[in-house]
Amino acid sequence: MAIGKKLMELREKKGLSQYEVAELLGIQRARYNSWEQDIANPRTEMLNKLADFFEVDPNELLGHSSSIPNWAKSKDIRDFRKMLEEDGELMFDGMPLDKEDREKILRVAEAVFWDAKKKNKRKPIDD
Repeated sequence: MAIGKKLMELREKKGLSQYEVAELLGIQRARYNSWEQDIANPRTEMLNKLADFFEVDPNELLGHSSSIPNWAKSKDIRDFRKMLEEDGELMFDGMPLDKEDREKILRVAEAVFWDAKKKNKRKPIDD
């Protein structure tokens, strides 16, 4: 699904107009409209802002299947995003990783995070 169609779907699901979404994001309606019409694409910073606003994974906006499990609650997703935001520069052998390699590592970290979160939810509580 193209980003425009996804944005429209999410906006309509919230029952908002393009004007309302644009105002809440602090941008002009024409700019937001250009994304919904697939005339232009939001930059990374705005993509993340849109994902936060619509409470979805940025990859979902881009049409990639989300690796967020269906059992994850919104608090779980916030916990994961917080973990990623706290992460400093990723290095390998003393050299900073480029964007592509960083994304690969973050995808692996995401899979590990969700596995651990699921295991923790199943742990019996000892009295």
